[in-house]
Amino acid sequence: MKIKILIFLIDLFAKTWKFKITNKPSNFNSVIAFWHGKMLPVWFFFKQHNPLGIVSLSKDGEILSQLLNKWNYKLIRGSSSKGGKEVIENVVNANHFGPILITPDGPRGPKEEMKAGAIIISQRTSKPLILCGVEISKKILLKKSWDNFEIPLPFTKICINFSDEISFDKKLDYDEVNDLRLELSNKLKLLSKSLEN
Repeated sequence: MKIKILIFLIDLFAKTWKFKITNKPSNFNSVIAFWHGKMLPVWFFFKQHNPLGIVSLSKDGEILSQLLNKWNYKLIRGSSSKGGKEVIENVVNANHFGPILITPDGPRGPKEEMKAGAIIISQRTSKPLILCGVEISKKILLKKSWDNFEIPLPFTKICINFSDEISFDKKLDYDEVNDLRLELSNKLKLLSKSLEN
C-alpha cells in the first residue's frame, strides 16, 4: 500500500513540473544516459516517446518499474552487477524503435561514474548515445542514499540539457571503451554543472 501511495504522489508531482529544455534532439531514437540520482524528471519527460527503460532487479528497481509501467514504458530488468550481458542481449534483440533509457552509474554506484553498458548498447543497437544533464530547482534530497537521490517538489523548474549525438566505432576494444567511459562521465557531470546557478 505504501508503494502505491508513493507512486501516486510522484505521478501527481510530475504533472506539475515545469521543464526547460536545452539542445533538444531532433531524433529520440537514441540511447539516453542520465545520472541515477536525478532520474525522475528524465523518465517522466520521455514517457510520450515510446520509451524502453533498463531497470535493476533490486527492491528500488521494483518500485521504479511500477512507476514506469504507469508511464507506459517497456522494461528490461537487470544491471551491470546482475545479468549485465543478458540485459544487453535483450535490449539488442528487442529491436526497439524509440529512446532506450539507462542510468549508467546505477544501481549501486559509485555515484556519477559511468559504467560501459550505455556505450556497448549504443554500439550494438547502432543508436547514437545522448547524455542528459539535469538540474532541479526545488527538491527533496535524500542525503543518506548512495546517489543523493533527488525528488522534485511540485511546480518546480527542471532544466534538462542534452548533449549532441555521440556515435561509436563497433570495433572499439576494452581499453578504448574504458577510456570513453571516463571521458563521458566527465562530460555528463559538466552537462549538469552548466545548469547550476
